[in-house]
Amino acid sequence: MEQIIDCKGLKCPLPVITTKKYFDSLVEGEATVIVDNEVANSNISKFAQSSGYDYSSELKDGLYYIKITKASCACKPMSFSEEKLVIMIGNDKLGLGDDELGTLLMKSYLYALSESDRLPSDIIFINGGVKLAVEGSDCLSSIRDISEKGVNVFCCGTCLDFYGLKEKLAVGEISNMYTIVEKMNTATNTIKL
Repeated sequence: MEQIIDCKGLKCPLPVITTKKYFDSLVEGEATVIVDNEVANSNISKFAQSSGYDYSSELKDGLYYIKITKASCACKPMSFSEEKLVIMIGNDKLGLGDDELGTLLMKSYLYALSESDRLPSDIIFINGGVKLAVEGSDCLSSIRDISEKGVNVFCCGTCLDFYGLKEKLAVGEISNMYTIVEKMNTATNTIKL
């Protein structure tokens, strides 16, 4: 029986994450993923290609049908355990432009990061970014998931004080600029958002 993964109506990054979770559960197998937009079709096709899976995509009646086959010899991506990646988040929004879109993008980014096979060693929240790690943040569950997977979460104490949020910190530990500098200086790679 053909396995169908129905991702119609799901917003980015859920189609890729749903597809990835299914194929992670298999040694080998195939499925057809159904999506309703070109962006999701492209993202799932790129996922299949980067994972070494065979795939084909077909547009029928406004829906994309992506057939993916995982052979038992498909290799997992290489391990990056020796690399020390630090992500520094300096705002509660991702990108410049519309604030509502920026808030949505940050929530989506942190969720996608929490589902990633490759996690950073540390996430550092500074300035407005500390708002993401406090009570009431829409991103708390993703940040907690990331922390529970062994990622160190640091929040700038000066920044929490500035915004009056120190007592509302819900995930991570209060840090100082010296520790933040040390984490960044000893990183193999640092990403700033």
